[in-house]
Amino acid sequence: MASGASRVFVSHLAGVPVFDPNGDQVGRVRDLVAMLRVGGRPPRVLGMVVEVLSRRRIFLPMTRITGVASGQVITTGVVNMRRFEQRPTERLVLGELLDRRVQLVESGEEVTVLDIAVQQLPARREWEIGKVFVRRGKGGALRRRGETLTVDWSAVTGFTLEEDSQGAESLVATFERLRPADLANVMHHLTPKRRAEVAAALDDDRLADVLEELPEDDQVEILGKLEDDRAADVLEAMDPDDAADLLSELPDEDKERLLALMRPGDAADVRRLLAYEERTAGGLMTTEPIVLRPDATVADALARVRRQDLSPALAAQVYVCRAPDETPTGKYLGTVHFQRLLREPPFTLVGSIVESDLPPLAPDTPLPQITGYLAAYNMVAAPVVDESGSLLGALTVDDVLDHLLPDDWRETGYGLAEAASGH
Repeated sequence: MASGASRVFVSHLAGVPVFDPNGDQVGRVRDLVAMLRVGGRPPRVLGMVVEVLSRRRIFLPMTRITGVASGQVITTGVVNMRRFEQRPTERLVLGELLDRRVQLVESGEEVTVLDIAVQQLPARREWEIGKVFVRRGKGGALRRRGETLTVDWSAVTGFTLEEDSQGAESLVATFERLRPADLANVMHHLTPKRRAEVAAALDDDRLADVLEELPEDDQVEILGKLEDDRAADVLEAMDPDDAADLLSELPDEDKERLLALMRPGDAADVRRLLAYEERTAGGLMTTEPIVLRPDATVADALARVRRQDLSPALAAQVYVCRAPDETPTGKYLGTVHFQRLLREPPFTLVGSIVESDLPPLAPDTPLPQITGYLAAYNMVAAPVVDESGSLLGALTVDDVLDHLLPDDWRETGYGLAEAASGH
């Protein structure tokens, strides 16, 4: 291997930044590409799948890599930006080989693959898989269930077989630190079977966050492979507007069945959103903004803004309303922006600093008018209020962007033009 360790486990490469010789970041490692060989020879590692800044996935040959050390990969600086397309003879190490059940050659014992080590051959620029880190299944009296060991590639067999029930725990753990949008991009590039396995291994909240970042086709596919009760739990964990968008893609029978399984309050919010046209303020809003009564203090408001599950856009301002303070609320009085909250003493009542001069959006406001409103007033979020003066929800700029970008923007690198496929 060039500069760096003589052996590296692939779980340590997942998400590692890739730099050119000038120190500029090219992207991040998302997987390794290997080619299985006959005769028990260790698979040759052909290259890395690197996600560049536009979210395009490209192929970086191992011959273009000059170093792997200190949590980074260094390239020669020559990078082909054509989109990566997997060939039939290739295997994705993280996506397809981890969590596979294989057998130890000597004993025939079944084990699970937790990690794989790659190494560079001495005096050559060729790389291959050298070691496999496995966990034992059921063993004899002297073998504890869950015991782990590292063996040579030649000491295991079964990688060439189709996996009927491959787990996903190791792959999920490898990508644990990824943002939901990045994990969604990883899942999008997996096979449908592997995607379903990863979805099954994620907890409800994590899967909900990831679903919100996936293309609609992937969302429908994954939801359709979940048991109904779990699908309802995941929908409850999603933002109501995202759950409504997903349910609107399902046949009416499936949609009603899942809504009936959801908690009544969550289902009511989603049904309310489904009643509006998709590309209107009512159809795009979330029903869970920060709502405060006028006698709440600045300290109360800042405590609500600090909630970790809030997006930056929703945390940018609070909405002051008469009781009840859940949407649809009592009379909407106005907003208080986060910056204003920071400038006021903690004991100040939000009702005394409310801004009411900016007109709210009506629920039937169409998308072109919404974008003009946000641009004209430099807003990242806006209140949606009905004819009676009740706050129905809030519209955020990220929801608007989702509907302004091309339908396939998540798959084409933020709408950048496609380059020739292959590598």
